[in-house]
Amino acid sequence: MKENKPTFDFEKFAREAAKHLKSGKPMVGSEGVFTPLLKRILEAALEGEQEAHLEQTRKAEQNRRNGRKRKNLQSPLGGFEIFSPRDRNATFEPQIVKKRQHKITSDIDEQILALYSRGMSYLDIQYHLREIYGIEVAEGTLSAIIDRIIPEIKEWQNRPLESVYPVIWLDAMHFKVRDNGTVITKAIYSILAVSCEGEKEVIGIYFGEHESSTFWRAVLHDLKMRGVKDIFIACIDNLRGFADAIEDIYPNTDVQLCLVHQMRNSMKYIPDKDLKPMVKDLKKIYQASNADMAQHYLEEAEKTWGDKYKIVFRSWHNNWSRLTNFFKHPPALRKVIYTTNPIESYHRMIRKVTKTKGAFNSETAIIKQIYLATINAHTRWRGTIFGWTSIRLDLNNYFGIRFLNPDTLN
Repeated sequence: MKENKPTFDFEKFAREAAKHLKSGKPMVGSEGVFTPLLKRILEAALEGEQEAHLEQTRKAEQNRRNGRKRKNLQSPLGGFEIFSPRDRNATFEPQIVKKRQHKITSDIDEQILALYSRGMSYLDIQYHLREIYGIEVAEGTLSAIIDRIIPEIKEWQNRPLESVYPVIWLDAMHFKVRDNGTVITKAIYSILAVSCEGEKEVIGIYFGEHESSTFWRAVLHDLKMRGVKDIFIACIDNLRGFADAIEDIYPNTDVQLCLVHQMRNSMKYIPDKDLKPMVKDLKKIYQASNADMAQHYLEEAEKTWGDKYKIVFRSWHNNWSRLTNFFKHPPALRKVIYTTNPIESYHRMIRKVTKTKGAFNSETAIIKQIYLATINAHTRWRGTIFGWTSIRLDLNNYFGIRFLNPDTLN
């Protein structure tokens, strides 16, 4: 007896859908008005797949239809039941909805990762999926989906890098992690770079203990192993031994100490009554038009305040050559390198999605969150940095062959 195929009256569906929408029924979700349409599309596609299979196997293998079986599916439009066709010889292998497949998950997986990357907890993600899609996803399933990116993270962390980066910024963030029943603080070392094409890119994320120049030295060696032969300018804060480590491993690199950090460190020693006038005098130093004028303003400030605040000016003198490296370059490039603000801006993006987490359960949990937030940052940074045409010209004029022909480097 010939089996009747299911039929679908689209005009009737459209009328019913309009009616339900007017009554307030949702478009998607387990009770959504469009869920039956997805159901019918999938059933029709499966019928088409089976028909093609039977054309190939009917004569040679005497194959034929063998009814349909019920199958529950979860999808972005909610959960529903479909009828999946079977064949007599059990050789039909559907591709639209495969055997033992009970979820249409590609979109949902991407949604879960997107929500997690924005700092949402598992509980929040579960609520979102339930409200929007009518789907119940267990915490273990969420964890399994998110953990799929771990191999991707490892590959990303160890990917080969460009041979030359004109400018890099290096800094560390600190996070609380649960370790054997106690909460400890650990550091994430990150490196933001500008490529020779003018595009910003995070080229390294490393997990370590408290920030130290010794660990930074290991990070720099790793950059060399991954292919970085030359760095023109490295922008850092004034961590003891950090600049020396950079200059040891990349001897041709100009180290620029962050002038904003220098000002903050100076302000720690200035009482409120002198703060405003002294800061005004110190700002003249890095706002000067050239290094000679900066030296002049430093001497003037020291005449006024030096007797009271020797420790402040001792710091400026000790760090002077690295604080004033940016004066070697034209204004467009100076604006890029005189501060570590670019990497601090990146860190603020990370903090935005991690601030509600409190203490993380593991280092892996932190890395997953930071990686996904970094991928989001790269999406926002597409294109060259502001003023790159002028900056590129400055780099070309100052660094010459190192910029034009990096392959000549040893």
